[in-house]
Amino acid sequence: MSGPLRVAVPKGAIFEDALRVLEGAGLPVGILRENGRRLVHEREGVRFIVSRPSDVPVFVEYGAADVGIVGKDVLDEQEPNVIELADLGVGACRMVLAVPEKTAGRVQERISHAEVIRVATKFPRTARRYFEGMGRQAEIIALHGSIELAPLVGLAEGIVDLTATGTTLRENNLVVLDEISRSTARLIANRGSYRLRNAEVAALTERMERSPLG
Repeated sequence: MSGPLRVAVPKGAIFEDALRVLEGAGLPVGILRENGRRLVHEREGVRFIVSRPSDVPVFVEYGAADVGIVGKDVLDEQEPNVIELADLGVGACRMVLAVPEKTAGRVQERISHAEVIRVATKFPRTARRYFEGMGRQAEIIALHGSIELAPLVGLAEGIVDLTATGTTLRENNLVVLDEISRSTARLIANRGSYRLRNAEVAALTERMERSPLG
């Protein structure tokens, strides 16, 4: 397969970590820092596609990108048909069940008694699997904005969300009832690209794994 190697890069929280790992692997990521508004950049045989983290697996799965960087949390939620090549060891965070501090005991008791609780989340599949794995049921409400708001206004009794430092939870008087999983950034590949551009993809994977941040 000819043409530039197409790399999907996530905007947001792990953007800088992703750039540092790519830079450590020798890719010309400086162009991404020079113009933060452009979404497609091409230099030295590499085309960078900058997108929302949740869209990275879509670009990779459907062949718009050969490889991409995405959090394990997104992969667990979407279960895309891609190849997970490497754990890059950056962008560490936790998926947690959190509730208002003042109602934590009551919510915990309701869960223990197999009562249905209402939970807001950006990760409905992950939340559903979590409760089903405990043999419990929950009413899952999918939101796309500030999840912490849901229990504050009575929309939900708790949230399933990512946290890196816990600061946002503390600022909203939320406490962690349980840690569901841990997540770091992963390098993924399109299945066709992995077959047709195997030498390039394998070499990039090796360089990224050897990178001080990888």
